[in-house]
Amino acid sequence: MAQNRKLTTDQDFSEAMEKERGIRVFKDDLIVDSGGTIIRFDEETVVIQSGVSDVTYHSRTSCEFFEMRKK
Repeated sequence: MAQNRKLTTDQDFSEAMEKERGIRVFKDDLIVDSGGTIIRFDEETVVIQSGVSDVTYHSRTSCEFFEMRKK
């Protein structure tokens, strides 16, 4: 079973990026992205890569980000 941790601070995003953890993204209570890793972030945007050419950009203010970890 997976354990989810909400990412809110720059330190949270930095840790998830360094450990290459899977990320789940919610927007308006719907999953819009799942399983990719953070490759870059700033105060407005989080960039997630799921595959070689699959890169998505998500707004930090309109989305919720969760790190997925196995127990």
